[in-house]
Amino acid sequence: MEITVQLARHHRADLRARAAAHHAATALNPPTALRTRVGWSLVELGLRLATTPRPTAPAFAR
Repeated sequence: MEITVQLARHHRADLRARAAAHHAATALNPPTALRTRVGWSLVELGLRLATTPRPTAPAFAR
């Protein structure tokens, strides 16, 4: 068997193993967890902005 064929087989096996490991890792932590964290962070930021006292505008003299 030629060396190029052996290298191609090895490379294909390596890619399949890496893909299987990636799929196993993403199955444990679904992408909705990130979406949930970002959503709650935005809610917290909105609440901070809503409850922070705003500086008052200077009153104009009449």
